[in-house]
Amino acid sequence: MSRIGVFICHCGHNIAGTVDVQAVVDQVRQHPDVTFTADYKYMCSDPGQQLIKDSINNYKLDGVVVAACSPAMHETTFRRTVASVGLNPYRCESANIREQCSWVHQHDQNAATQKAIAIARSIAEKVAGNEELQNLILPLTHRTLVIGGGIAGMQAALDVADAGYPVVLVERECQLGGKMVQLSSTYLNFSAAPDMLQQIIDRLSHHPNIQVLTNAEVTEVSGYVGNFKVHVSRSESGGSKEINGKSLFSAANPQSTTLDFFFDIGAIIVTTGWQPYDLTLLPEYGGVEIPDVVDALTFEKMLASGDQIRRPSDGKVPREIVFVQCAGSRDRERGVPYCSKVCCMVVAKQAMLYRERVPDGQAYVFYIDIHSAGKGYDEYVQHAMTDYQVLYLRGKVSRIFQEDGKVIVWGADTLSGRTIEITADLVVLATPMTPDHSAIELGQRLHISTDANGFFNEAHPKLRPVESLTAGIFLAGAGQGPKDIPETIAQASGAAAKVLQLFSHDEMTASPMVATVISELCAACGACVKACPYGARQIHPLRRIATVNAALCQSCGACVVACPNKASQVHNWRPDQILAMMDEMI
Repeated sequence: MSRIGVFICHCGHNIAGTVDVQAVVDQVRQHPDVTFTADYKYMCSDPGQQLIKDSINNYKLDGVVVAACSPAMHETTFRRTVASVGLNPYRCESANIREQCSWVHQHDQNAATQKAIAIARSIAEKVAGNEELQNLILPLTHRTLVIGGGIAGMQAALDVADAGYPVVLVERECQLGGKMVQLSSTYLNFSAAPDMLQQIIDRLSHHPNIQVLTNAEVTEVSGYVGNFKVHVSRSESGGSKEINGKSLFSAANPQSTTLDFFFDIGAIIVTTGWQPYDLTLLPEYGGVEIPDVVDALTFEKMLASGDQIRRPSDGKVPREIVFVQCAGSRDRERGVPYCSKVCCMVVAKQAMLYRERVPDGQAYVFYIDIHSAGKGYDEYVQHAMTDYQVLYLRGKVSRIFQEDGKVIVWGADTLSGRTIEITADLVVLATPMTPDHSAIELGQRLHISTDANGFFNEAHPKLRPVESLTAGIFLAGAGQGPKDIPETIAQASGAAAKVLQLFSHDEMTASPMVATVISELCAACGACVKACPYGARQIHPLRRIATVNAALCQSCGACVVACPNKASQVHNWRPDQILAMMDEMI
């Protein structure tokens, strides 16, 4: 028989406001393996944790159940608590009676109470069968791979390298800088982009801890967190490249050859960036058919020259220019249901720069909403309206066509209720930021997922925003979702901080709650090998049984479901435990 202590948390009124906590205490105490029960207002508080410690010592407990909030919130906290007084941490479990009970049954106290009793007793049944496990100790390679040489990749690489760790930065193009290379300026500070970018590139290219591989791609990745094996192929071709009159770091070998590099890597940061929207998908706006209809990135190149702005068709200075926001974005029918976040600010910046270059010109902006969330951002848009006389028209553009050398824009002003026709010299479409075209393929290579729009998925949008679901692989920049330069730099530094947190140890510890194989039952059929999404299974060539790479295993249980002989099990989630929990619930 086990000696289990069950501790029920009130969580203020979150649990106690719905669940009859005393009834839970009384009923759970009747379980044959439960020696001690107690309740407290906040079990995660210092006094609550001290109650657990004292009870373990006083009642010689060999297992603990904390009936409180989700295990994702405080299970680690409680396991550290029991470990501090000598109890194996894997003999401690959390019973979720908040998110899965009190919060969803707020209007039925009796049902919530009965459910809380069943959940707590079932987890006590599980703890009775839990093994005493020890953390896995894994080696750790202190080298980082950064995929993508835009502003996110360069910032992340510099942060890790400045901490003293070697970095390999792989960029597919022949120069560093990403899309920021093409910007004439940044909003809030017109003159910052070129000089700031060049300074970062200079620091990066001369940093002793950074190896830069341009014209290169990651072709193969194997292994696991702390011990990745990476194959990089580099094409040695072309020469140096100048952007906006400045030479950028690039491959300079005129001969076309392919070189292969192999690296042992501890952590990977993915910063693959974004791609412009395909204008051919906007035929009603002229797409690529009308030369004087361009996207915002093309207009940036026109601004970057520093000379007078001239339209592509005939080189004339445009006296009237129309900016169309949300051109293709926030439109499910076009497959881009999201907002790109930066377009409102970019349009305001470009309209102001246009007015500086063409003082007697007129700029119009068609918009649906103005999204200018950021420090000084809304004031910046108002500055464009009031000080630069940029005319904002709330409404959508229905059609753009060419007539007598002019670009005709048909739209609506929803504030006045009128239809509008503008005879423009140039139209700039604020098109959406779309994922890099290689994102899905790279994601499959790295075993990280993408969302419905093609951007890389973070592990949790609030709690783990720079981590992927694959341990040791982190995300930064527009490859994870549309964002501007300040947010990109912040996220890149966040990803670098996660890498440095990993590298702060000489070796890694990992959870031992991974899959295992009962050799007497294994027939080496290979079903589990095919089912494992993490490549953690293989058939031993001599013993002819399935084996588990514990470092790769993510405890998903796919192998358990696939195994016809039930030879595959997950530590502390064995079938006999689950059946016992079901019996207790029923």
